[in-house]
Amino acid sequence: MDAISYQRAADIRAALQAASQPGTMYIGGGTNLLDLMKGGVARPTRLVDITHIDALNGVTTLPDGGLRIGALVRNSDAANHAWVRERYPLLSQALLAGASAQLRNMATVGGNLMQRTRCYYFYDTGFPQCNKRAPGSGCAALEGNNRIHAILGASSQCVATNPSDMSVALAALDAVVRVTGPQGERTIPFAEFHRLPGDRPDLDTTLKPGELITAVDLPPPLFAGHSKYLKVRDRASYAFALVSVAAALQMDGNTVKAARIALGGVAHKPWRANATESALIGKPLDRASLQNAAALAVRDARPLRENGFKVALAQRAIVRAVEQAGGTA
Repeated sequence: MDAISYQRAADIRAALQAASQPGTMYIGGGTNLLDLMKGGVARPTRLVDITHIDALNGVTTLPDGGLRIGALVRNSDAANHAWVRERYPLLSQALLAGASAQLRNMATVGGNLMQRTRCYYFYDTGFPQCNKRAPGSGCAALEGNNRIHAILGASSQCVATNPSDMSVALAALDAVVRVTGPQGERTIPFAEFHRLPGDRPDLDTTLKPGELITAVDLPPPLFAGHSKYLKVRDRASYAFALVSVAAALQMDGNTVKAARIALGGVAHKPWRANATESALIGKPLDRASLQNAAALAVRDARPLRENGFKVALAQRAIVRAVEQAGGTA
């Protein structure tokens, strides 16, 4: 590991000032960043510890009935918070599906948003071809071991997937990310926070240099009674999703009044299945309607040599998650 300097920030202003220096990165729980540093993938010259900034902690209600979760709230605390469990069970389920209990006790909400892909070629610096790690070097996964890689929204530059479970739920819930930086505070709709790879796969998010995530805002709870996070993975413990589905419904009897569907494990960012949502509205939760709607989510899929199974798996997972959310499974 390279030599680095370390500074503990007492407040947001101090953190922003420290981050103005080139080569600086914020560190909270460090569950992903420290691994990347040990492997030589991330090479900051300066770390700014934000874990003692009180303004980044806590869960509070918003005037419209929504919820604000501070960036430093631990994943385990967010998942088990009474308001989250009662009003946003989809988020609680997704958080508890991620990593291990030990990691959830350290990982933060803000850090979860920033975690990077688990693509083998990104993590292994022995492979020189990785446009995400070394822009312009190529993408070894295109012709290599690509079983876990993207089937939607990828480009010729990168086929990596976003690994976060929490982010899939936040995408379905239409969350908003609050950030502050050298130009002041701003909010980013969740759909615009993570990027597709395009020709700049080294950029995972739309954050500007020096910006700090301060909180995540959730809109008023509309789907507490009918939601399900379904994660399909190679093993039940401590594995990233091959495909995951965050499904949230408003029901009128057996008819879908409103729907929110997001997928994980299939794209460079949490993938909102808008066409599937529209197809579900006004329909009963019968198997034929669900299968037709699920097919729309992958109509633009471009599978690679080893991950074609994800196309069918995503459709089956959507059907199963919606049935469970609606109480018909």
